[in-house]
Amino acid sequence: MANQDQEKTVETIKIKQPNSRHCFICGIENPCGLKMSFYEVEPGHAVAEYTVSERYQSYPGIVHGGIVAAMLDETLGRAAMAGDHNRFMVTAKVEVRYRKPVPVGIPLQIHGRLGRQRGKLIFASAELRLPDGTLAAEAEGLLADLPDQIADQEQLEKLGWKVYPD
Repeated sequence: MANQDQEKTVETIKIKQPNSRHCFICGIENPCGLKMSFYEVEPGHAVAEYTVSERYQSYPGIVHGGIVAAMLDETLGRAAMAGDHNRFMVTAKVEVRYRKPVPVGIPLQIHGRLGRQRGKLIFASAELRLPDGTLAAEAEGLLADLPDQIADQEQLEKLGWKVYPD
């Protein structure tokens, strides 16, 4: 029997994170929002795949830089939320570096990774890649825990914070 190269495929387990109803990035009922979905692929690592509509362009065919920044900012927080879907963070500082123009109408991959933690502060990073893997934009951020009393279970239910089916 001849030796044959066998390709092993490792299935990545994705755990869908909750969406809200009105958030600009993940709100499923926000008529102006992106309606993005996020998934955990390992502790401290969240991903999203998204195709930006023409309605969010700046120059013809190019995603507005503010939309790119908003997607990266949300992904920073989603990385911190991996493993605890009710751990809400607010952005204390974010730095975005734009590497390449981001075209509208193509599938993008956005990854967020948790960095070091210091008390109620978390450092995280995020990157947005084009379909060929080219790095188009990246962000580093400092996030702070949102006080527990602001995000109690009753308020979360009113916000529609839950996992919605794909």
